[in-house]
Amino acid sequence: MYTILIVDDEPIVREGIRNRIQWADHGFECIGDCENGRDALEAVTRHQPDVVLTDINMPYMDGLELSRHITERFPKTKIIILTGFDDFEYAQQAVKLQVTDFILKPVTSAELREMLGKLKLEMDEERGHTEHLKRLKHQLNESLVLLKERFLERLASSPMKRSEIESKLSYFDIPLPGPLYIAMAADMDELRTDEQHVDNELYAFALYNIMQEILAGEPGAAVFRYKENKVMTILSGSDEKELHARAQELAEDIRGSTKQFMKFTVTVGIGTICRELQDIRYSCKAAEAALEYRLLIGRDQVVHITDLEKRGSGPLLDGIETETALVSAIRAGTGSEVKASIRRLISELGSASISIELCYVRVLRVMLAVLQTLMEIGSNGNELMGKEKRLLSDLYSFRSLDEIERWLNEVCEQALRDVAKTRKDITRSQMLEAVDFIQRHYEDAELSIKTVCSRIFMSTSYFSALFKSHTGKTFVEYVTEVRMEKAKELLKHSLLKTYEIAAKTGYQDPQYFSVLFKKHTGDTPTEYRNKMATGGVQP
Repeated sequence: MYTILIVDDEPIVREGIRNRIQWADHGFECIGDCENGRDALEAVTRHQPDVVLTDINMPYMDGLELSRHITERFPKTKIIILTGFDDFEYAQQAVKLQVTDFILKPVTSAELREMLGKLKLEMDEERGHTEHLKRLKHQLNESLVLLKERFLERLASSPMKRSEIESKLSYFDIPLPGPLYIAMAADMDELRTDEQHVDNELYAFALYNIMQEILAGEPGAAVFRYKENKVMTILSGSDEKELHARAQELAEDIRGSTKQFMKFTVTVGIGTICRELQDIRYSCKAAEAALEYRLLIGRDQVVHITDLEKRGSGPLLDGIETETALVSAIRAGTGSEVKASIRRLISELGSASISIELCYVRVLRVMLAVLQTLMEIGSNGNELMGKEKRLLSDLYSFRSLDEIERWLNEVCEQALRDVAKTRKDITRSQMLEAVDFIQRHYEDAELSIKTVCSRIFMSTSYFSALFKSHTGKTFVEYVTEVRMEKAKELLKHSLLKTYEIAAKTGYQDPQYFSVLFKKHTGDTPTEYRNKMATGGVQP
């Protein structure tokens, strides 16, 4: 619904126009009428109508002067001039004021309705165009934010020509006048679990907001979200010492404000100073590298990459004894020694003056030694690798030595379970092999525990304990039982003599065989055969 104001010094004209038209039917609302230009200008100022329908000749302020004021102060207001034949010269002046239309007096209802219909169509089209432009502008503003972020991400990570960088900085109105530049990367010290992934995004956005507020009044600064929930800042300045000091001060402010207001800690890495726009990416990379040293020097700190450039002089071979002790503990299956060895390894990494790369190499070397140990004892590491398919890639996601220690303990606990399971499987296989060997060689009078142990490569003392656990009988008891069962079968189904059966069941002394048989069955071999023949005893 559009609003319209009627202005005419003749009351009969004003009332006639106002009362003869059903304004709502034509999409308008008549908000009032005035008898001169001065009153009309006050009403326009107060209500800002969409349309003013005004006469030319009026006291105090005529229609032309009124139109001039409206055009200057309210350029979107449409002006319709009521004019007569005698006012043609005035009408020509009105054209110069860009009035919308003229209506010749005396005006009829039909002419008014036609004018209103035409005017509404024109205003609808203009409103639609305006709304479209507003939407386009809103979309452009939203897109500019995203495009600006993408440009800064690209500036921080990819090669770009200086001319392109300068053009984009100007287009997005990013103040980086230079001639020196330095990057700072801020990152949360602790991420939530997968179930709280949304929280990570929220916390990262909160960090971004804090950094925006801190750097809002800072000349020559750009803040943007970066990969993996990091927030990157690029600062520019003209003096190297001042730029370093400014970066340090801002980084400490970011760290302290985040801890105070968001109740979580961040580490801020500061990169190297560069002198070319196209080299900013190297400073950003250095700032990211500085963040990685949080692993060795701890969380909730501001880390300068320049302070760490001389690290890495520590020998890689340090720690071999600790790694050997860890592997030996896994082989022995002693969990307490495994944990102690891991604690010692972490302590060594924390105190060693080595680069972050060598730290990762040390941990990877430990993992390879653990896996090799599993293979050497016969385990294929399926349990370990099945649950830890990201075993090596996970290493680079850790943010502290404490996290690596927990991770190593979990991995080595699984390795201990693999060792125990493998040894249990091997032992069971060895016992089955021993039983099978006894079943196939019970006739051998020389069959002994030493013979079996040499077959399955096991000490006699260890074998005795395992065999009793596996069969419920000692080795001698089990062999005797096997031989007695075979002797009973021969007595029942053959005509062999007792001494022949004794020989076939591993006994060279028939008398000794008879004593053992009676002790086992309660009958002598002859009595057993006679009873079997008459059906008097069950086998």
